[in-house]
Amino acid sequence: MAFDDIRFPVAVSRGATGGPERRTDIVVLGSGAEERNSRWADSRRRYNAGFGVKSLDDIHDVVRFFEERRGRLHGFRWKDHMDFKSCAPGETVSALDQQIGTGTGSLASFALVKRYGTGLRDYVRAITKPVPGSVVVAVDGIAAAAFSVNALTGIVTFEAGSLPAPGAIVTAGFHFDVPARFDSDQLRINFSHFAAGDIPDIPVVEIRA
Repeated sequence: MAFDDIRFPVAVSRGATGGPERRTDIVVLGSGAEERNSRWADSRRRYNAGFGVKSLDDIHDVVRFFEERRGRLHGFRWKDHMDFKSCAPGETVSALDQQIGTGTGSLASFALVKRYGTGLRDYVRAITKPVPGSVVVAVDGIAAAAFSVNALTGIVTFEAGSLPAPGAIVTAGFHFDVPARFDSDQLRINFSHFAAGDIPDIPVVEIRA
């Protein structure tokens, strides 16, 4: 199993459906009260790329991509057009978008994250597949330049001599992809049905990579 650092065809993913999934156990007591327990600490995203297929050329691109990934075997990058920035989709990325850590004077590496919520119980999502060249960083609100970004882990590393000072707030802005794989080893595409407007089923699921 491997992760291929390549994007699923963007023209197809643009029309896909899907979003985050949670797993919650709910037990209804005799009194009618509920006991709820979250089985997953992190959400997992699922998509159906079939809704983005508009032409036979799109199907060809998906089949070619599917075969190269060997079905479910190898992961890939997926652009979630609803959620692909450190800010809202209609906003412009800023180095102040997300706080990713606090300097100690010796700490060089910080992991990219994105927060969801209103401050009550924010969910902090690890961002492991930033788009190369899209990451901007600031330290205490001042743009930083002496850093590198690992596009396969989402780790920002400051160069020696430029480490954030103790107590300095490190923030970042970025575009990112979702690490994903196909969720089936078979693509069911009926050309006669497709010509009649039927949507093929192309399931894609987020992975930890």
